[in-house]
Amino acid sequence: MTRWIFTWTALYLLMAGILLGGISCRSGGVDVTGEPYLLDTQLVSRSISFENPTGAPGEGGKAASNLGPGRKGAPAINLGAGKDVQLCDIEGPGTIRHIWMTTANNPKNLRSLVIRAWWDGQTHPSIECPIGDFMGFAHGKVTGYCSAVHSLGRNAGMNIWLPMPFKSKARITLTNEGKEDVPLFYQVDYTIGDEHKADVGRLHVLFRRENPTTEKQDFELLPKRTNPGRYIGALIGIRNLHPAQWWGEGEIKIFLDGDTDHATIVGTGSEDYVCLSYGMQQTPYLYNGCNLDERNFVSMYRWHLPDPIYWKTEARITIQQIAYTNGLAETTDDWSTATFWYEPIPSAPLPPMPNVAARTADIWEEAK
Repeated sequence: MTRWIFTWTALYLLMAGILLGGISCRSGGVDVTGEPYLLDTQLVSRSISFENPTGAPGEGGKAASNLGPGRKGAPAINLGAGKDVQLCDIEGPGTIRHIWMTTANNPKNLRSLVIRAWWDGQTHPSIECPIGDFMGFAHGKVTGYCSAVHSLGRNAGMNIWLPMPFKSKARITLTNEGKEDVPLFYQVDYTIGDEHKADVGRLHVLFRRENPTTEKQDFELLPKRTNPGRYIGALIGIRNLHPAQWWGEGEIKIFLDGDTDHATIVGTGSEDYVCLSYGMQQTPYLYNGCNLDERNFVSMYRWHLPDPIYWKTEARITIQQIAYTNGLAETTDDWSTATFWYEPIPSAPLPPMPNVAARTADIWEEAK
């Protein structure tokens, strides 16, 4: 049985890698995931961590520990409350391929740390999101699982695998908006020398929360964007404020390219949007699923990788809050989302993110 589980897990991860490789630009004609045997390429491999903060060749692991120079001298820092740290400042062209990070595994910390990314000199960030939601879990509650976009260890070993192309510069920071100092380990793996067109899609990530939502006013996963783009998907958190009723009858609405009152792409229910049915089940799959369903807290996701959603001029995405109690009923609950999409720059600023108090209110607490 163990052998079969290992085999299916390996196949699952291989398929995720192949399909993720397919959504990135072919870097100078190279699909780095689907064609791993191609060696004669212009790509150069680099990695940034506290052991090599610039990623420069031959500059890693120089710091000294009590064991001597180069012997695990700078694996991590203590990130002070109210402080930020620059994770990378890379000259392009290139592609960030993977980010790994770990820190204190508690819900408030994982909603207080904020990752921001700026592409190609744009003055406002294209990514602004609490680190936990960015890394694939809502409410700050870590549950080990993997999908086509994220993999998460039980002790908050956090990974994201979406490619992040840039033409001239990639800058990423992490800010501790919490009240406590926390440990921080991380690594940014990337290539330089990638050939990207000027209008290549840059990764954008937006965090939103409404606690509670407004009755009959659909929750926006993606406020209106007016560049060409591709919706990758969303990590969605729900806290059911009415435990006696089923919360998830609301439909996804994806408005594309001039849609007004009615959307082009419409779902059939909230759990149906993440490709489950008849209620929620904690079942994390490659492109869809639920990675938390406990004590009225739900964390679920949907990744549109083999079934892409493109738009030419504009897009807006909402989901209804409709419950079932002896029939359909309008409702209000606590909803949050980290929404992922690609669009070129210049791109419009992201809407303001909720402050740390609003992000951390009423989130998961471990049972005592």
